[in-house]
Amino acid sequence: MPDADVAVETVLEVNNIEVIYNHVILVLKGVSLKVPKGGITALLGGNGAGKTTTLKAISGLLASERGEVTKGSIRYRGEVIQHQDPAETVKNGVVQVMEGRHCFEHLSVEENLLTGAYTRRDGKAAIAADLELVYGYFPRLKERRKSQAGYTSGGEQQMTAIGRALMSKPETILLDEPSMGLAPQLVEQIFEIVKSVNENEGVTFLLAEQNTNVALRFAHYGYILESGRVVMDGPAAELRENPDVKEFYLGMSEEGRKSFRDVRSYRRRKRWLS
Repeated sequence: MPDADVAVETVLEVNNIEVIYNHVILVLKGVSLKVPKGGITALLGGNGAGKTTTLKAISGLLASERGEVTKGSIRYRGEVIQHQDPAETVKNGVVQVMEGRHCFEHLSVEENLLTGAYTRRDGKAAIAADLELVYGYFPRLKERRKSQAGYTSGGEQQMTAIGRALMSKPETILLDEPSMGLAPQLVEQIFEIVKSVNENEGVTFLLAEQNTNVALRFAHYGYILESGRVVMDGPAAELRENPDVKEFYLGMSEEGRKSFRDVRSYRRRKRWLS
């Protein structure tokens, strides 16, 4: 990511959006955020905070779940995209990696990866070169490239899902809960690869993650969501040191580590809710 003193271009801007499902259920309540070009931005919060809904609002996938952006705007490179067809969003360089490692289970790993290139028109040689690039980041996928994706491990399926997104030559990847259901060492490995792709390929990441601890170690900037609202944001290094974030999201306080039950009982003390 560029030096903090250098003006950084904002590629994605979410401005005060509200999202309603089924015409009645208000899920997001005035969410605003900015994603700088070439950075890793984390969207943090517990289950049900609104992280996935925010990503789907950006990628255009809300309509398939009877959701819609009813207020505010979402702009990518200055263009309003909240009512854009998802395929058009992909063509514009924004790709979402869905929560839950969605793969085509009956296809091989390599066939899954190649489906990510379906919108490209730059020829077989360029696609083949990018396939080797993906295998460079995910050597395990090269070993398993002929295996049926449905029979690979959770970690391999997550790698396949990210690799498939890279095959579309994205400018920005929306990454939803990459750590979900993975062993700690695999989580570390996935985030290290995200960091490498960000640094080497210049791909911008907006990632939604419940694992605040690991996300804030790899992200440059973070937004914390609760009940459909942004309650705090700042540079990742500052959020890691914030007493409230330590206590309520990292499970630590000045008295030491707290159990989740203890943390819940202290929620009323949050300064942003008082």
